[in-house]
Amino acid sequence: MFHSVQTIAVTGGKGGVGKTNVSVNLGIELSRMGRKVVLLDADLGLANVDIMLGLRATHTIEDLLNGNCTINDLLLEGPFGLKVIPAASGTQELVQLGALQHAAIINAFSELEEDIDYLIIDTAAGISDTVLSFVRAAHEIMLVVCNEPTSITDAYAMLKLMNSRYNLDRFHVVANMVKTPQEGREVYQKLLKVTDRFMDIALSFTGMVPMDTHIRKSVRRQKAMCEIYPDAAAAHAIRKIATTVDRWPVPTNPRGHTEFFVDRLVQMAAH
Repeated sequence: MFHSVQTIAVTGGKGGVGKTNVSVNLGIELSRMGRKVVLLDADLGLANVDIMLGLRATHTIEDLLNGNCTINDLLLEGPFGLKVIPAASGTQELVQLGALQHAAIINAFSELEEDIDYLIIDTAAGISDTVLSFVRAAHEIMLVVCNEPTSITDAYAMLKLMNSRYNLDRFHVVANMVKTPQEGREVYQKLLKVTDRFMDIALSFTGMVPMDTHIRKSVRRQKAMCEIYPDAAAAHAIRKIATTVDRWPVPTNPRGHTEFFVDRLVQMAAH
């Protein structure tokens, strides 16, 4: 595979910030724009992407690790051609994978039979080794934050850890579940204020997603909000974010290929 792939890890520190909703709907909007998108559910113990989209998984990452299927067998077809790689839910073994097993999961990407433009990784909550492995291997890191002290504190802790331990210095912020665009900007400014004082990193504001009752309705219906409520305020906001993401510079070799993603994880597993 020698196709430039933009790998985006969507993460958030704490749980409950709406990270999976952002991942799923971003994937749908990029697919609607004609991009080839694969969404990896990297919440290996509490998978919910396939459930949110009402998809029935016949195989999961657990089968892949056990050698019972290939990555191409895992792919589920979502709306607008979005492809989904489901994790397993409620499987304790997957939560406690070793670094080599994480690498084996990502290594499988080199066997993908189709070229893709975007690989979106919906990480688990928190800052476990699994989350950090996926985040470090990605080309771009999207941090989903809410206007709550715990969310901002956790996001800051994550930035600090990724910067001090791994020298990661470029992050994109999405303010989620905000009441107004101004509040979205304020969330970003709060983070910027502390990172500017204590860290040498580039923090960019990618956009905001408003509080919207359509999100809860879509979760109940097991459909993506952008698919069934395309005119909802939150859907418009995600569309705007997708347009911004699609303008990000195309990665160049070697950072822009899934092989790079694989190599990074294999290297990490070896240390």
